[in-house]
Amino acid sequence: MKAVCIYSYGGPGVLVYEDAPRPHPGPGEVLIRVHAAGINPVDWKIREGHLKEMLHHTLPLVLGWDVSGVVETVGSGVLRMHVNDEVFSRPDVTRDGCYAEFVTIRESEVALKPKSIDHVHAAALPLAGLTAWQSLFEAGSLVAGQRVLIHGAAGGVGTLAVQLAKAKGAHVIGTASGHNRAFLRELGVDQFVDYTTERFEEVVEPVDLVFDTIGGETQDRSWIVLKPGGILVSIVSQPTVEVAESHGVRQAFVFTQPNAAQLAEIAKLVDAGKLRAIVEKVLPLAEARQAQELSEKGHTRGKIVLKVGDSTGKPA
Repeated sequence: MKAVCIYSYGGPGVLVYEDAPRPHPGPGEVLIRVHAAGINPVDWKIREGHLKEMLHHTLPLVLGWDVSGVVETVGSGVLRMHVNDEVFSRPDVTRDGCYAEFVTIRESEVALKPKSIDHVHAAALPLAGLTAWQSLFEAGSLVAGQRVLIHGAAGGVGTLAVQLAKAKGAHVIGTASGHNRAFLRELGVDQFVDYTTERFEEVVEPVDLVFDTIGGETQDRSWIVLKPGGILVSIVSQPTVEVAESHGVRQAFVFTQPNAAQLAEIAKLVDAGKLRAIVEKVLPLAEARQAQELSEKGHTRGKIVLKVGDSTGKPA
């Protein structure tokens, strides 16, 4: 099969598009013929070696942990999934990823993809969707009627967080650059803040939850917009307990975990018309380097997706 691997850590130039052995599913695993693979910041962070102490990868490594495809074969003990099932997944990031024509994934990490969308859009959902879900609902315990401030609302995670929060019945405030105003209003943002011309802490009334996808100064300025007892949830940098306590609020850091049950709930929302994947650019697997370079710039609206194979989903 064709795959995109790294043999050493470094810049985009370490990505190698090459022939690689086709994997075989072990017990409890499924072999997926990949139709599309989503691009995420974790991909290039792993490529650069930032997470090597945490994840302990063995090189060479296939990157990419967002996938939509079709079950090709199943290993022993697989009960839920069947050959030819259309599925999507955010698999275990400690294993080889999905920048490839085939990937083996534990059945427990796989769900049936939404029926109403194609593989390209389905591949944009798992990692970002689970990140938003686990941040808002698990760590943040967001419920109907609460107020949530979402930083980076036009990004891959942000666009899904906006929609999930609205589907829950929350009042949603989103920060982004001005050209995203109409786009985010359409997604459901109740109050839009143009971070290039406004300071959010000066125009936002107190909120129950801040969802931080930016970190740095943005995180530092966010504490004062929280209600007493509110929570700041970050996916980029661990908030400090002492700082949170000094403001009378709580903090949490989320590193997304695979969860097939949550993916199934996300698929239901998509098929019900309450959630849609935003895909800005689609590139072939061989152009994974360009895709990661675009992702690193941090100005993508929604997601970048690699399309694998021809229009039938078979390897090109």
